[in-house]
Amino acid sequence: MAVFLGYHGEMAKKHGNVFLIGPMGAGKTTVGKALASTIGLEFVDSDREIEHRTGADIPLIFDLEGEEGFRKRERDMIENLSERTGIVLATGGGAILDPQNRARLAGRGTVVYLECSIEQQMERTRHDRNRPLLDTDNPRARLEELMAEREPLYRELADHTVSSGGRNSRAVIKGIVSYLESMHATTIE
Repeated sequence: MAVFLGYHGEMAKKHGNVFLIGPMGAGKTTVGKALASTIGLEFVDSDREIEHRTGADIPLIFDLEGEEGFRKRERDMIENLSERTGIVLATGGGAILDPQNRARLAGRGTVVYLECSIEQQMERTRHDRNRPLLDTDNPRARLEELMAEREPLYRELADHTVSSGGRNSRAVIKGIVSYLESMHATTIE
């Protein structure tokens, strides 16, 4: 932890932020909360912020405004949140679809891709009714379709990739912190 505290101060050029990207069910919220606590930053979840500020849950926003309406709200939220300093931000799985979001995330923090398999996504989302994109007869096929579309964007945007599948959150956090510390070590040399 002591080494990491030095990193935080050096990170001013990237706002001192860590942005978590990846598919639904990758553990961005779970890992994000614990990571923020570990490195002494504030945790924010863009989907929860959208719900809080609109007073409506994500499925209702999708019902009333469609995916396009939700994506506009998401773009505005990412713009707003990424301007802050010293946060760990868990983004929605589709946030990377928008070129403006990708540019903001890349320019305002360290982007970490939490990678996981379709099987792990199925397991982690099977009882979650707050996933409008999975409200379909074949959720597996939908997850495969989303992964095919989004995976190249996750990989392109990420400064670092960590597998979150089959690992407990402590191991994932340890991998992220090690990467952040190694970034700090190379910056001061």
